[in-house]
Amino acid sequence: MMRIDRIIRGVLLLFIGGVLLLDNFDVIDFYWQSIWGFWPVILIILGVNFLFNKNNTQTGAILSLTILIVALSVLFVIGQKKPNLTDNDNFEFNIDDKEETETNTELNFSEPFLSTDSTKKTILNLSGGGVSFILKDHTDSLIAATVEKNTSGFGLTKISSDSLNTLTFKMQQNRRRWSSKGNDVDLKLNTFPVWEMNLKMGAGEIDFDLSPYKVRTLNFDGGAASVTLKLGSLLPITDVNVKTGVANININIPTAAGCRITAKTGLSNKEFDGFIKTNDGFYETPNYKTSAKKIFINFDGGLSNFEVDRY
Repeated sequence: MMRIDRIIRGVLLLFIGGVLLLDNFDVIDFYWQSIWGFWPVILIILGVNFLFNKNNTQTGAILSLTILIVALSVLFVIGQKKPNLTDNDNFEFNIDDKEETETNTELNFSEPFLSTDSTKKTILNLSGGGVSFILKDHTDSLIAATVEKNTSGFGLTKISSDSLNTLTFKMQQNRRRWSSKGNDVDLKLNTFPVWEMNLKMGAGEIDFDLSPYKVRTLNFDGGAASVTLKLGSLLPITDVNVKTGVANININIPTAAGCRITAKTGLSNKEFDGFIKTNDGFYETPNYKTSAKKIFINFDGGLSNFEVDRY
């Protein structure tokens, strides 16, 4: 007998991943805010699954899967219709004040690295929607960011004290018209400070190589996002907290570090290669207890794909 719950979960992840991929490669223009009002469809799908599969019948499984495919097909069509926004609409993804035009110019942000910054803890608050954040290189500045496409909606602020720097890089929340395509943000950070990162976003992508950085805490709170993180082991303890609705999360950790995963994942898919399941919702690497460097990962997601690999 097929596991219909796993099939439904897989179909949903394939749908979201496929839409994100087609949109990123300009095959389609998909407006996520067009389908937000149809979120109760998810509850209907789950209800149908519970109703028709109470006795684990093949007929009920086929009916549940058919209803799911029809519902996703309708959402796929609706999502390609550009929404009608009024002056009172305020979406997290909005980035442009102009009526229809989009700017493709490049905008640069930076904060200098001062001699006292190396001894300070640095907090990075990063937020946006419909954005691709890429961090692959470091900088001699404290932070540097280059934004391409639709650049008018970003801002960078810095607040400093004797022991703390707080950087906030985000999209503005004024009244703006939604743009069909997101922003590409090339981010660079300084490797000297100890970092705490708070990442918040709607639909979009994060691809961070954090292996050369001293990351004490990383918190991610997001919606329909694709997140790839590569962590290092430069501190005794690193905490990673991930809370998602529907997302694809891939985290790479060094084999030298011991790692413990706590997963509260509902219908989410989990792939933790090289980990030992110690209890319901708890996973550890074989060297967790003996390693001097430890990484703690907490997953909290309703319908996502969580994957942790060791390198």
